[in-house]
Amino acid sequence: MSPRKPRFSGVIPPVITPLTPDGEVDAASLERLVEFLIEAGVDGLFALGSSGEAAFLTDARRDKALEVVVRAAAGRVPVLAGCIETTTTRVIERAQIAGKLGADAIVVTAPFYARVHPVEVDRHFRVVKSAVGLPLLAYDVPVSVHTKLTADQILSLAADGVVDGLKDSSGDDAGFRRVVRGAARFAEFSALTGHEVMVDAMMLAGADGVVPGLGNVDPHGYVRLFRACAEGRWDDARAEQDRLTDLFRIVEAASAATAGGSTRGVGAFKTALALRGVIAHAAVTAPMRELTDEETRVVAARLEEAGLL
Repeated sequence: MSPRKPRFSGVIPPVITPLTPDGEVDAASLERLVEFLIEAGVDGLFALGSSGEAAFLTDARRDKALEVVVRAAAGRVPVLAGCIETTTTRVIERAQIAGKLGADAIVVTAPFYARVHPVEVDRHFRVVKSAVGLPLLAYDVPVSVHTKLTADQILSLAADGVVDGLKDSSGDDAGFRRVVRGAARFAEFSALTGHEVMVDAMMLAGADGVVPGLGNVDPHGYVRLFRACAEGRWDDARAEQDRLTDLFRIVEAASAATAGGSTRGVGAFKTALALRGVIAHAAVTAPMRELTDEETRVVAARLEEAGLL
């Protein structure tokens, strides 16, 4: 068997979508962010994922964000486009637009809102793939779509050439390991973990790369972490992962009494990027809220501890 050459690997941050105070896409900030990430050495960009507020943005704003990312990347790294919609036909529509805007691959969840059977989830991915001529990565994020993609489902779809990879944000590390082992026979399959505080462990288990929301804030750290893992420098990898795990505590800055998971994550990442001078505003989409002055000071303290301010 020839050595595996996954189509997508390395550090692929799920790019946040900077906004102006009135909610429009801040193209200048997004261009700076893309340059910041590419200069740090990332291997790809995932636009319009959960960190990119895909579920919150209007279609026009999603189109604008993807257009800016593709243009700013200028072919230097591949751009994966989240096509996150409730049902199959809506995903296909988004995927066709992504293709026209220059995306190199699409990232697709199971259907949501609609109550679906596993057979229907399988059909969903097959119909999308047949309608769109781009590599398709399955996005397993049950906390958001309320359907868990099983290892058997993913491997069956991979065997039939339907899915070209997995972006795993399920927290099911045992299931992800099963996918990694089972996908070893698929030369170009990309097994990507979204478990940003367990990258060293997932890489040791055979992951091809990482899609870390925190990678927006500290892409250099994730590039160092990935390279240490790839080179078998596990002590260095553990030290870098420990530093990033401490930095990840910026998501605890927003009070859980008044902010949900999206605000605590996306809001913290945007606040950190604004503090670092990469984006102009920390604006988020309703019903999320921006962090308060006190919460912002907590984020700043974490950044300073990590050597980023």
